[in-house]
Amino acid sequence: MIITDTHTHLYSEAFDDDRSEMINRAIEQGVTRFFIPAIDSTYTKAMLQLEKDYPDNMFLMSGLHPTHVKENYQEELDHIEHMLATHKYYAVGEIGIDLYWDKTTLDIQKVAFKHQIQLAKQYGLPIVIHCREAFDEVFEVLESEKGDDLFGVFHCFTGSLEQAHQAISYNMKLGIGGVSTFKNGKIDQFLNEIDLKHIVLETDAPYLAPTPFRGKRNESAYIIKVLEKLATIYQMPEETLAEITTENSKSIFKV
Repeated sequence: MIITDTHTHLYSEAFDDDRSEMINRAIEQGVTRFFIPAIDSTYTKAMLQLEKDYPDNMFLMSGLHPTHVKENYQEELDHIEHMLATHKYYAVGEIGIDLYWDKTTLDIQKVAFKHQIQLAKQYGLPIVIHCREAFDEVFEVLESEKGDDLFGVFHCFTGSLEQAHQAISYNMKLGIGGVSTFKNGKIDQFLNEIDLKHIVLETDAPYLAPTPFRGKRNESAYIIKVLEKLATIYQMPEETLAEITTENSKSIFKV
């Protein structure tokens, strides 16, 4: 059984004490494909080292996380352009809009989001979207950029059924992780109304650990709990669900 974690921050400082052991725990569970989203340029070196250490398992993204869009955002965008031109990447992400932490940067978040979508199109890459308390704003940008060359993953999808269909209309897969296992997560109540072809699995490790690890450090091995939950929701064997969602990831990331 091959399981794909389409969103995991394995370079995070949260794993500094046991990174290799943590990654090996996941691999032993069948999680052999890890897609690594960027945050900002300060993590580039660690991400490249991760790829060097696990060349068959790690697939890197380049991007500027919306909570890290600051006054120097143009320098960060220049860095992303340089990295895309000089290194192999599988997506531009994670990018988007976050109005939970700081609403004052909305205008430059939109500028950075739109610019990075255009970079993804230039390189024929998918985007991986971060959206927190900003569905309307994210959809506004996606509407302005929609087309066959716009595609990707709506990471950590926590919206309504209607918002799920809207995201899918922009050629987005829905990234489903630990929230699907929460008692108040809500998305488990309608996921079975979404065709499985639109779903990929993720952890967002070290964040958003699934039940029964909620509140603790998340890690990629815990994607098994997400797989178990979705297998119940879709009423199919875990092996089949792992195969389908991995194929879905391949259709987006082209690997």
